Amino acid sequence: MKLAVVGGGSTYTPELIDGFARLRDTLPISELVLVDPAADRLDLVGGLARRIFAKQGHPGTITTTSDLDAGVADADAVLLQLRVGGQAARLQDETWPLECGCVGQETTGAGGLAKALRTVPVVLDIAERVRRSNPNAWIIDFTNPVGIVTRALLQAGHKAVGLCNVAIGFQRKFAAQLDVAPSEVFLDHVGLNHLTWELGARLGGPEGKDVLPQLLAEHGDAISHDLHLPRSVVDRLGVVPSYYLRYFYAHDEVVRELGTKPSRAAEVAEMERQLLKMYGDPTLDEKPELLAQRGGAFYSEAAVDLASSLLVGGGSRYQVVNTYNNGTLPFLPDDAVIEVQATVDGTGATPLAVPALDPLYSGLIANVTAYEDLALDAALRGGRDRVFKALLSHPLIGQYALADDLTDRLVAHNREHLAWA
Repeated sequence: MKLAVVGGGSTYTPELIDGFARLRDTLPISELVLVDPAADRLDLVGGLARRIFAKQGHPGTITTTSDLDAGVADADAVLLQLRVGGQAARLQDETWPLECGCVGQETTGAGGLAKALRTVPVVLDIAERVRRSNPNAWIIDFTNPVGIVTRALLQAGHKAVGLCNVAIGFQRKFAAQLDVAPSEVFLDHVGLNHLTWELGARLGGPEGKDVLPQLLAEHGDAISHDLHLPRSVVDRLGVVPSYYLRYFYAHDEVVRELGTKPSRAAEVAEMERQLLKMYGDPTLDEKPELLAQRGGAFYSEAAVDLASSLLVGGGSRYQVVNTYNNGTLPFLPDDAVIEVQATVDGTGATPLAVPALDPLYSGLIANVTAYEDLALDAALRGGRDRVFKALLSHPLIGQYALADDLTDRLVAHNREHLAWA
């Protein structure tokens, strides 16, 4: 089995490699290709990746290349984890919205739209080249904004599933608090990528006992602390929102905080500098502890689980993924991309039925889905007016003067990545 990782020079990659090595019985890879245009980073990451495989006795081969077509040729699956514009573009995404009093974040609000505009055309080009090489290959998208990117892939007819590590993170935390194996925890995870709520946590499967009330009663302080939301808010909701919901539930508070500390992009850039220096150490043969602070916790396990289910029928029967709605949330169009529990096998992902949603959640989901419609249209067809309409529709913006200002700043900071600009 051949897998290719586009964006293989990312500092995330050793996390993925570690998962491939540890879970080789679940996903028997014979060839892994790391693809990245940054040859210097690729050499460092590729060297560490080979040492990790060697230390853990993985028989597969790891190669690196800057040639996309050669790297994806005959691949059974291609994992996308690229960042168009690198950390420099992320720093801009987190900076210029704050100048307008809006949250600066790489997947939410105006910064998230900028990332979508840069990313969608590049991902679609990669996917077309994958399809020419192997039309049966699966594309697993971990590239943000996952919901919009996955929808672009599916609408273009690609065999694609979107993946995020938020759900598996909650599963692992809840399992530890309950002192059970993670596989025993089934989440009623509902919403859009980075806009989700855990409506329940069931022991043993979708028909199991819901222990979320117990979790909130016994571990509410710890859960609230992780979400950076008051315990009282979480108790009143009675569900566990994704930590990304803080950008909506406490927008002005977050803006004030972001204005008083270094950006996450700056923190990550410094971490990446340190990590790449570590990766260059020829004696290092395991992922360093610092990588845990980089983000993407449990990404490798989720990726192995998903790839295994798609390619060899192994892994979990159920997994939280991003895929077409197809009637799962009746208030959304069928071709909206949602993030829910699904059964995953060689034919793809099929969403499971979800509980009826309170208007508090369905209203926000519908609003952000409408924004994602307009964002994808802007990414595919370009034009200042389309960018403006997407920003105007976003629930964190919604004012024409503000949307106009943000549009000008977005275009100015991303001109080199926007063909139409």
